[in-house]
Amino acid sequence: MKVYLDNASTTRIDKKVLKKMLPYLKEKYGNASSMHNYGSEAKKALEKSRNIISKRINADPSEIYFTSGGTEANNWALKGLFFENKPLGKNHIITTKIEHSSIMKTCEWLKSQGAEITFLKVDKEGFVDIQELEKSIKKETFLVSIIHGNNEVGTIQNLEKIGKICKEKNVKFHSDACQSFTKVEIDVKKMNLDLLTLNSHKIHGPKGVGALYVKKGTKINPLLNGGEQEKGFRSGTENIAGIVGFSEAVKNTKKKDVRKMEKMRDNLIEKILKEIPNTSLNGPKKERLPNNINISFNNVEGEAIGGYLENEGIAVSTGSACMSNTLETSHVLKALGLPPLRANSSIRISISKYTTKKEINYFINKLSKVIKNLRKLSPLVEEE
Repeated sequence: MKVYLDNASTTRIDKKVLKKMLPYLKEKYGNASSMHNYGSEAKKALEKSRNIISKRINADPSEIYFTSGGTEANNWALKGLFFENKPLGKNHIITTKIEHSSIMKTCEWLKSQGAEITFLKVDKEGFVDIQELEKSIKKETFLVSIIHGNNEVGTIQNLEKIGKICKEKNVKFHSDACQSFTKVEIDVKKMNLDLLTLNSHKIHGPKGVGALYVKKGTKINPLLNGGEQEKGFRSGTENIAGIVGFSEAVKNTKKKDVRKMEKMRDNLIEKILKEIPNTSLNGPKKERLPNNINISFNNVEGEAIGGYLENEGIAVSTGSACMSNTLETSHVLKALGLPPLRANSSIRISISKYTTKKEINYFINKLSKVIKNLRKLSPLVEEE
């Protein structure tokens, strides 16, 4: 039996999404910038998709700019605002120690360009200290960038509280919502967001497409130069099939699917903690992404657990897929204060609307056996 439980890395494409995309790969393959009928057809599909996505976050369609995915959108948000604000004497960015690697590495690169970065600490469940955030803002601060739903431990930050502070301090507010989009309600107006990163392949849409919401009036430099696509802010021929698929994936997300995932998540956490001794949940019980479970199986290497489960046809992750090939301790789990032994004994299980009870029962059965066998072999000593 094959069981895919790595949906935080990527998801299987919805059949309805694929069906909607196919005409734009076969018959309706025009360039949206072309003036003929083929181009007009593509342009119409492009703007319809923009409308669908903007509506989901209570934005205006003109505030949605399509990108190649979350990484590009995150890079554009930070670099575009930095180079717009640097000549004005503003070079300070506030972010957190639990951001996605595309934020962390962009911030490190911006340091070489003269940026000052403050990485906020989080508590043991991954929540930002609002008071520390407020104290960190100074006259040189131009941006606060805080992830909405953490990709490793599922922590959902209170964007409304953070956005209120940013508005009061007259500082731009950006959030990476790649994991939370359509799973958690997002209202860019209520949350006082100036920029928001979205992507498609976490919600059963195609890979290689995402978007950046940019609030009207926000001054930002383009990341890519070339043609005048996306009002001159994101050059490059639009991926119409991908964008159509993205918007269809958004249309197909239902509240009942979120409720199903939440129930399955809670039952799975309870079963693992009950049936497998010496285990612990990483991240919060509440205010957690509906599809995310991160567990430490003390005294067993997470990589070994993942390998043995793969032999049983089960796919899980030992952290973010973007960083899992490095074999380094997760920067997110470090930030939560986990000792290295516990951090390195963790796996991330991420379900989807397609996950079944039969798959979960198979997983639990195999996981229990894997942990039992690995603990017999483990030379690791339990930490106090």
